[in-house]
Amino acid sequence: QVQLVESGGGLVQAGGSLRLSCAASGRTFSSYAMGWFRQAPGKEREFVARISRSGGLTSYADSVKGRFAISRDNAKNTVYLQMNSLKPEDTAVFYCAASDTYYIATEVNAYLYWGQGTQVTVSS
Repeated sequence: QVQLVESGGGLVQAGGSLRLSCAASGRTFSSYAMGWFRQAPGKEREFVARISRSGGLTSYADSVKGRFAISRDNAKNTVYLQMNSLKPEDTAVFYCAASDTYYIATEVNAYLYWGQGTQVTVSS
């Protein structure tokens, strides 16, 4: 089992940057692909980014491509989401999640473990 704890959220002006971190417990972190999702008020949880076990393969939602970057440090059991050029429509609770699939999973139900989420608010 993996426990995930996100941090790094906050309030930022449009055009600004934030870096989210997700620390995982357990010694099997590198056995999981990791993803970031977000959920805005009144909307469904949506895929943001995913990274493979080794970190060599990443994928992004079209809405964040070119602005967000996912990375991981398996020695530190941590996955990151660097968010640049933030927009008000990026406002949401951001969640990290762990998946044991080997395909590029973007659906919520492909992820086994979830963090509690961290709030990101972008003001205009």
